[in-house]
Amino acid sequence: MHDESLEQVQSKIAYLERSIAELSDVVFRQHREIQALEMQVKVLRERLEGSPSEMRPPEQERPPHY
Repeated sequence: MHDESLEQVQSKIAYLERSIAELSDVVFRQHREIQALEMQVKVLRERLEGSPSEMRPPEQERPPHY
């Protein structure tokens, strides 16, 4: 009976190690996505702050078909 309990514990440890590795991969991918999104927000913010003369009120915007 002792061998069966040890085997169950080892199986659970192996399962948990695999789960941790998968979660680590997910966190790493999300971190890269967040960095890319932060860079896009920075670029957009700089574009908006840098060119107030190019911004027009909605009434002055030309429809897309022109």
